[in-house]
Amino acid sequence: MPLYEYLCEDCEGIFEVVRPIREAPEPQPCPECDEECERVMPSAFSAFVMRQGYPRRIPDRGNYWHLGQEVTYLPKKARPYEHPQVTKRREQEPLATQDYTDLVDQKIAERRIAREDRRKERELKKDRMAKKAKELKPAAHPKPRS
Repeated sequence: MPLYEYLCEDCEGIFEVVRPIREAPEPQPCPECDEECERVMPSAFSAFVMRQGYPRRIPDRGNYWHLGQEVTYLPKKARPYEHPQVTKRREQEPLATQDYTDLVDQKIAERRIAREDRRKERELKKDRMAKKAKELKPAAHPKPRS
């Protein structure tokens, strides 16, 4: 249902009412003084159309709108309520020397652990394959004597 503006001449107020189109020309009681008010033409008009999940203004200039701001493209990946053209990334402060050293040491330790885990996995795999080969190896049968 459309939104219509009404002007109250007694209290000089303008108010809006959502009504069916067929009831638009009928007078509406003022919410302040309860007098009958006549409909006035809107002071501003704005219309949007939804395309690809984003609102676009009419007439369509090919741009999109994200949370009331005009953007020129749809993002491929984005968090909800964020758009790369609208949401500014916060720049992180540079790490202090000690923090940087701690971070490097932590990464080195993680890589050593991962390397050790891979080495152990290779050894286990090698042992399993050797055990399997031993089980599959046919037993030597003595040749029958004639």
